[in-house]
Amino acid sequence: MKLLDHTRESLIGYLTAQCAAIVPDGREGEFRKAVDAHIDEALERMHVCINACAPWRPDQFNVLQSSQHCIFLYYLSNTMYRRSGETAAATRLFLMNKALNGIDLFYEIQMPPVFYIGHSVGIVLAKATYGNYLVLYQNSTVGRHKDQIPVIGERVVIYPNCAVIGRSVIGDDAVLSQGTSAVNKTVPAGVIAFRSSGTDLAFQPRPDDLLKEYFRL
Repeated sequence: MKLLDHTRESLIGYLTAQCAAIVPDGREGEFRKAVDAHIDEALERMHVCINACAPWRPDQFNVLQSSQHCIFLYYLSNTMYRRSGETAAATRLFLMNKALNGIDLFYEIQMPPVFYIGHSVGIVLAKATYGNYLVLYQNSTVGRHKDQIPVIGERVVIYPNCAVIGRSVIGDDAVLSQGTSAVNKTVPAGVIAFRSSGTDLAFQPRPDDLLKEYFRL
């Protein structure tokens, strides 16, 4: 994969400089070592995601493309945590992502191999089951309640200002239209969910070609 305007080493330096600016605790040396140890696997995960996402040029990572940068910071922090149990540098990456991209996505959360973020600002993602080929937009929340954890299926689209809370189950190929909240609700597979009266949801069939806008399937 081509790193646009960067080499591997300059990307490590760029991330370290961002860390020094956002978390100025004097631990940039330890951070740089952790990044160097895990960046190759994180870039490979990013490569898979970029090549699957239709709006992005295949085989090219642009760190100045904010959604790509956002996803990469997550992949790097999660790779660190999974491979080595590293939490110090992973926490700094989490804080960097929050500061730079306005997203709350902790390194312990297991996101799918391929997901697309339209706009990251205001997204909050708690521990849940996330299916592959997920689409997320701004001000969307996935939240657990005590031991009640949402389950989101494959090829789900979550438009702006939506919430998936508690024991909600979102079926495969479902869509949450803008401003829809599923709180302890089940959304069937293959539908678009809308707000109805009260806390009820209404459903319509989802267009068959919707995902072509987002993914190379």
